[in-house]
Amino acid sequence: MESTEKLTDTNAILAYLYETFPLCFIAEGETKPLKIGLFQDLAERLADDSKVSKTQLRIAIRRYTNSWRYLKSLKEGVQRVDLDGNPCGELEAEHIEHAQQALKESQDKARARRQETAKAAGKGAREGEQKPRDNAKRKPRAKAEFAKKAGAKKPAAKKVEAPAVNLVQAELSQLSPGQKINVKLGATPVPGVISDINKEDIQVQLNTGLTVKVKAEHILL
Repeated sequence: MESTEKLTDTNAILAYLYETFPLCFIAEGETKPLKIGLFQDLAERLADDSKVSKTQLRIAIRRYTNSWRYLKSLKEGVQRVDLDGNPCGELEAEHIEHAQQALKESQDKARARRQETAKAAGKGAREGEQKPRDNAKRKPRAKAEFAKKAGAKKPAAKKVEAPAVNLVQAELSQLSPGQKINVKLGATPVPGVISDINKEDIQVQLNTGLTVKVKAEHILL
């Protein structure tokens, strides 16, 4: 009997759900709130499907429902849907309030991380500039003599540090293959592109040509 390979990557499982239940799971743009108890319906519908396990389905749905675009879809007057896209009643006020609170907390955390990263980057830039200034004070005469021997040429313009870019630590739910990101490798973030996500392990192709595997906490957006 030919065996069917199980899907273990969360993004691959989500892609499978987008394809299998397109009226329920929305791949791009605004999503639709899911029916309460939908997981049980999904488990029954896929009971004979050897590609996915209940554990992996739970992880995939958790990422889907924790994403910012899903939380934003929970608002007054919007209907929940079942696997076939059929309406299953309007959202209750307490569910809308909970979604708005969860979204605010997630965005606040992202904003705080962005501010901490910017503050740390600014401090590092100031410390990096201190050494050149000290060297300039230490040997002014040598620089003057060198300029005279070189035909009194104008001194080279001082290299200006590039302004710090405000980056924020990413959350796993915000990441997907093909996405451009920055990886924390030492003091300076290195740009790259996500090539694969397997559970919590994220494989990144750096612009330098190197491929690394990191966690979401090491990725900046």
